[in-house]
Amino acid sequence: MLKLPRTPSFRLDGRAALVVGASSGIGLAAAAALAEAGARVTLAARSADRLDEVVSAFAEAGYEARAMALDVQNVEETEARVAESGPFDILVNSAGIARHAPALQTSLADFDLTTDINLRGAYFLTRAVASMLISAGRPGSLINISSQMAHVGGIDRAVYSATKHAVEGFTKSMAIEWGGHGIRVNTICPTFIRTPLAEQTFANPERLKWVEDKIKLGRIGEVEDIMGAVTFLASDAASLITGSALMIDGGWTAD
Repeated sequence: MLKLPRTPSFRLDGRAALVVGASSGIGLAAAAALAEAGARVTLAARSADRLDEVVSAFAEAGYEARAMALDVQNVEETEARVAESGPFDILVNSAGIARHAPALQTSLADFDLTTDINLRGAYFLTRAVASMLISAGRPGSLINISSQMAHVGGIDRAVYSATKHAVEGFTKSMAIEWGGHGIRVNTICPTFIRTPLAEQTFANPERLKWVEDKIKLGRIGEVEDIMGAVTFLASDAASLITGSALMIDGGWTAD
C-alpha cells in the first residue's frame, strides 16, 4: 500500500528562541509566533521597562517567556549575554534602525549609528548564537529580519539599503560555513510594515503614495504578515532552506 508523505512539523516545542528587538513591531510579532508554536522565548531589547510589560502579556497568554536587556551595539555585552543564557536553537534578530535622508545629506553620525546596529550588531549577534550551538553540537535556525531594500534601492535610503544588502551577504556566507553543523541562516525581507519605525514615511503623503504604488497587492504590510514566515523558517518544515531570502513585499521586487 502506498504510504503518503507527511508535512514536517511546524511546532517548536522544547526549543529555545532568542528574539532581539522584541519589545515592539516585527520583533514582538515574531516572538509571539514562536511562542504560539511552543518555543521558550527570550525577549531581548534595549528597553527593560517595555520588556517587563511584554513578558507579562506573554504570561497572560500562557506562553513561556523571559526578558533580557540587550543592546547589540555593545558586542562584548551581546556575546556575554548569549553565552550566559544560551544555547538558543532559534534566533530572530529584529533589532534595527533607520535614519532616512538624501545621500548628499547623510551625516557621519547617522551612518555610524545605522551600520553599528543593522550590520555590526547583527553580524556579531548571529555569530554569538552560532558559536554556542557549534560548541554544544546542536543544529539551529538563525533568522535576520532584513528588508526588501536589501534587493532594491529606495528614496532617501542609501545607508539603510547598504546595511541590509550587507546583511544578505553575511547571511549567505555564514550559511555556507555552518551548514555542516546543521545550522541554517536565512533572512526575511519585508516591505513597509505598520510599525513605529515606518510612521515617518507614512506621514509624508508623497512617500506614502510611492509605497502604495510599488506594492502590487495594494496594501501596507501588517506585523501578522511576518509571523507565519518566522515560524516556517524556524521549524523542521524549512529544514533544507539556508542562505535564502524570503520576500514578504507584496510584489515590490517583482519588477
